[in-house]
Amino acid sequence: MRASQTDLPVATEIPGFESRQTQWGDLNVAIETIAAPMDCTEMFSKLPGGHCSCPHWGYLVRGRIRVKYVDGEDVICAGDAYYMAPGHVPVVEEDSFLIEFSPAGEYHKTMAALEE
Repeated sequence: MRASQTDLPVATEIPGFESRQTQWGDLNVAIETIAAPMDCTEMFSKLPGGHCSCPHWGYLVRGRIRVKYVDGEDVICAGDAYYMAPGHVPVVEEDSFLIEFSPAGEYHKTMAALEE
């Protein structure tokens, strides 16, 4: 199975953010373009504990993202493969382009909570 960025349907499009997604088996697959600066602290305040509880694995093609956790921070730079553990809040510091994989069930549960 394969897909190019243009093959994936747009799941979310708001100023400064585009997410193209599909589901392969139990994984949500996303290719995202994010304009900086974007701090998700306020948006994630709707989630339990104010943090995303869905894990994400990905590759940052371009940009820089600081990831805040209760016990510290991590910085993801262009060219990094990454794992965002549950309990994170991303802060996009540079215009970013990424490819990300998440457990579909947890991802959709988190997105539904954000839309409430």
